Amino acid sequence: MNGCFLKFYVAENRRHRHQLAYEWLLEEAKKFGLSGGSAFRALAGFGRHGRLHEEHFFELAGDLPVEVGFVVTQEEADHFLDHIAQAGLDLFYLRVPVSYGFVSDRGVD
Repeated sequence: MNGCFLKFYVAENRRHRHQLAYEWLLEEAKKFGLSGGSAFRALAGFGRHGRLHEEHFFELAGDLPVEVGFVVTQEEADHFLDHIAQAGLDLFYLRVPVSYGFVSDRGVD
């Protein structure tokens, strides 16, 4: 199957509607009917403002980047991006074409 990998980057401690933004994205995707999604916490990173965010042993600030990704159809991506925009959440995202499927569906002889 062909579709796209839709990935968002959010600060770990960023909130939207009293919920962590990455949790909100995952919950909304589930309600929206997307088949799955994952969130990954980065070790370090920087964004458009150039400020380096990295974990230090004594800090508990929760300022690290989190990647939230979904493998979806192009139509699902369009509708989900529109939904996020209507909810008032302004996020950086990547949309990359992918080919996906299940190994069990390959019909290996």
